[in-house]
Amino acid sequence: MSWRVVVRNGPRVEKHRAEDLAAALDLVEREGRALAAGPARRPVTMRRREFSPQQQVAGRVEVSGPGVRAGVDVRGNGDTEAWTGRLRRQVVEQQGRESPYAALRRELGA
Repeated sequence: MSWRVVVRNGPRVEKHRAEDLAAALDLVEREGRALAAGPARRPVTMRRREFSPQQQVAGRVEVSGPGVRAGVDVRGNGDTEAWTGRLRRQVVEQQGRESPYAALRRELGA
């Protein structure tokens, strides 16, 4: 069974495949860390409302496979947040000092 990893960085979209969930999550972490290391976003004003870099999703790395839809959002200030779900995304709570990537692995049982 093949796993799909989609990397969204602004308007650019890259699609990758992985043989198993562990390889797909390794790819999610590598791509997520690369996005987080990129330049910070500036505040954006839309319809008289300002969005700080922390409120903006600058990039997203999604993994999908049999019965799984999850990923990591990279905020405009470089913070990352793991989530699961398709239509209703639920944030994966980090325990202790674990990273969002470790929390995602724990949540998916990988």
